Amino acid sequence: MLGLGAARLEADMNRLMALLFHQGVLDEQFMQLQQLQDESSPNFVSEVISIYFRESEKLLKNLRSLLHRADRECTDYRKIGIHLNQLMGSSSSVGAKRVRTVCLAFRAASEHNNWSGCLRSLEVLEHEYCYLKTKLHELFQMEQQRVMAAGARYHPLLS
Repeated sequence: MLGLGAARLEADMNRLMALLFHQGVLDEQFMQLQQLQDESSPNFVSEVISIYFRESEKLLKNLRSLLHRADRECTDYRKIGIHLNQLMGSSSSVGAKRVRTVCLAFRAASEHNNWSGCLRSLEVLEHEYCYLKTKLHELFQMEQQRVMAAGARYHPLLS
């Protein structure tokens, strides 16, 4: 039985998850990722998401550098497309639906060599990425607090 604090944190986590799904920030792939977590790998989801964020930061940095060159006529749209495909794939794998959707629009702009469209898309992508990162960090903090409040070593991320 969960203590009062743990029960409150679990309810807060469920509300946050419902909000993220309702907003389209996450999709069912995130739920599938959670189902892979068990007692033998209690931090599986947070570890996978940490890797996703680490790799995504590199891709975003590369996209920024490709678009913020002094000579926009020399922009390498092929490389932009490669980075976007990587980011779309990893975003799909973790259930980052809105990040993936923005990547699709960004890729369309890059396929048309639309520099200003790419810049706008990068801005939106960075916003969506930061929102996702903030909310998942909040969710994982609540999970840690809930586990500590319950006085147990492991509980699934969500019931």
